[in-house]
Amino acid sequence: MELPKAQRTTLTMKEAAEYLGISYWLINQLVRQKQIPCSKVGGKYLFRVQVLDDYLCKKEKESVNY
Repeated sequence: MELPKAQRTTLTMKEAAEYLGISYWLINQLVRQKQIPCSKVGGKYLFRVQVLDDYLCKKEKESVNY
């Protein structure tokens, strides 16, 4: 019996940059400045897709509240 393959819910830094449509350099800067939510696991930064979507929603709301 074969177990079903688990669906990934996290992205690497490179994948998260592509998902957000920004450069790897920019997402690296956002991580260093603690401006984007992420988790460091085993020396790798991981980003949950749902958290990135929430982050984008927050940034969109901020852009119209000036």
